[in-house]
Amino acid sequence: MTTEIAQVADAVRRRVLEHTLRNNGGYLSQACSAADVLATLYLRVMRLGPSAAPLIPRDFAGVPSSNNPNAFTGADYNGPRAPDLDRFIFSPVHYALVLYALLIELGRLGPDALDRFNTDGSTVELIGAEHSPGHEVTAGSLGQALSQAGGIALARRLRGETGRVWVFMSDGEFQEGQTWEAFAALAHHRIGNLGVYIDANAQQCDGPMAEVMTIEPLAERLRAFGAEVHEVDGHDAEALAAPALARLSGAGADTGATPRTVTATASTPQHPAETAPTDRPLVVIARTDPCRGIELLRERAPKLHYLRFKTTAEQDAYEDLLEHWQDSAR
Repeated sequence: MTTEIAQVADAVRRRVLEHTLRNNGGYLSQACSAADVLATLYLRVMRLGPSAAPLIPRDFAGVPSSNNPNAFTGADYNGPRAPDLDRFIFSPVHYALVLYALLIELGRLGPDALDRFNTDGSTVELIGAEHSPGHEVTAGSLGQALSQAGGIALARRLRGETGRVWVFMSDGEFQEGQTWEAFAALAHHRIGNLGVYIDANAQQCDGPMAEVMTIEPLAERLRAFGAEVHEVDGHDAEALAAPALARLSGAGADTGATPRTVTATASTPQHPAETAPTDRPLVVIARTDPCRGIELLRERAPKLHYLRFKTTAEQDAYEDLLEHWQDSAR
């Protein structure tokens, strides 16, 4: 399984590079950093049914409303909704191309699905929305998807459903106050049926995270907000899967928790006892390399957020890399 995950991740990077060359632009560094994380989620961690959506993506059918019965979400590509199956919420929607490439590699999307990428009327959008393949919600400003996922997880627990909710996030979203409010709510309501995987590639649109606005020490801050946190190598499939599999092995623990009540006085503050790990949101911080597999990208550091070729020579260098990569994959 580890070998398969690595092969799928490399194929995702290769497909995103090919698309970037064809369109003279793309979120390539996100594929480099996140491919292993997403492949591990789909192949090892999440319990999903087969895709219930067409291989050729549907055209946009309008926004959901009581007057639009034709509206749909892209969640069907993650399988049918069922009480025992998991739900996947994709938060950094500018990573959409990476998710589309993964769905193609896994056979959930057709090989020609990117032909209508970022065209009028298409759901295969540059910045994914709720109708885009693999997306269930419109994430809006970064960080909002986590709040929606928390509500879904709470509703599932109240219904007695055993399926979990998994969220994929970028580290830049922890510069948003919305994210921290969501974690406070998750801890308060003891949402233990929700897991978060973070692509911690230490970069954002304006440059290195540490220079724009640091979020470290991220693990300690998340633990202070009540989460169970693990930091792992984001390119090691075994390390990525281990925290989730350990949590799932203890899935028999009671999940019918109620919000904790904390009383305090000015003179004698009271602190709640540490809750069992299964009562806390699970967070896996995947420390990743935004140039993994494509060393040429390091020449652009520290501005790696979006790749658009500056010269013909630069594009030729990436073309040569892709050709070599394709030859070695045959």
